[in-house]
Amino acid sequence: MINYPYIIIDDDQESVLKTKAIADSFSELDFVASANNYADGLNLILEHTPKLIFFEIDPIDKKCNLSLSLISELYRYLKVIPKIIITTTKKDLAFEAIQYEVADYMIKPVQRIDLIKSILKLKKSIGEDEVFIGQNSVFDNDPKSIVATSPAQSGQKEISTTEQPLIICIKSYGDYRYIDAKDICYFQADNNSTDIHLNNGEMVTAFKTLKHFEGILSHPFVRIHNSYIVNRNYISRIHTGNAVCYIKNTPIKLPFSKSYKGNVDLIISDFSNGNYLEI
Repeated sequence: MINYPYIIIDDDQESVLKTKAIADSFSELDFVASANNYADGLNLILEHTPKLIFFEIDPIDKKCNLSLSLISELYRYLKVIPKIIITTTKKDLAFEAIQYEVADYMIKPVQRIDLIKSILKLKKSIGEDEVFIGQNSVFDNDPKSIVATSPAQSGQKEISTTEQPLIICIKSYGDYRYIDAKDICYFQADNNSTDIHLNNGEMVTAFKTLKHFEGILSHPFVRIHNSYIVNRNYISRIHTGNAVCYIKNTPIKLPFSKSYKGNVDLIISDFSNGNYLEI
């Protein structure tokens, strides 16, 4: 039997107790701890690396900062993201939560039958993920290997990615599209999805937000606008007066905004620190 150490992140203590009472009736679930704000919740996850999280994303106290952005933050630190079950009173956040590939979405108060269904789905997904591991698609947020899809649960053999190029896997309904990161010119936001523009002129759509990609990608990818992340290696010209970046071998000009001007300055500095001659 697979055990699921779990934590609860919720600012409503009554809800925490109700969720725990139902969860503790399942022998598969082992309670670890609870937190009532973003910072404590993140620290608990990083310290205990649970397999399962019950997570409130629309807190009563807005100052506790609980939101889906916590999931994006996990990708900065963890190779394996825990299974996350959203527990909230609102239905209208479900679509956005799905973009973060949460395991389930429950409306409070959590019902025992709903939790039974979630546990059964978790068992099924774990089995599928273990098969998937054998296909070398483990999410590793080391910059050498990033997969834009749900990672497998813990217990897998680590796959060495040293000196390998970064490959991004776009997964959609059983379709696995593998893209060399070095071939990506820029990312463009399109509501709750992101268009990935390649150097051959092709465009691939990923059902992730631009913020998601910003959270998991590092150099040479730089956020320059609310709608754009650019691969610094494809920039041929930066015009600070017009606030645009030109993409190599294309007529494309990407705007950059004042709020990201600091990132553009870093790109300019990065160029000057290389094998560089200014005339």
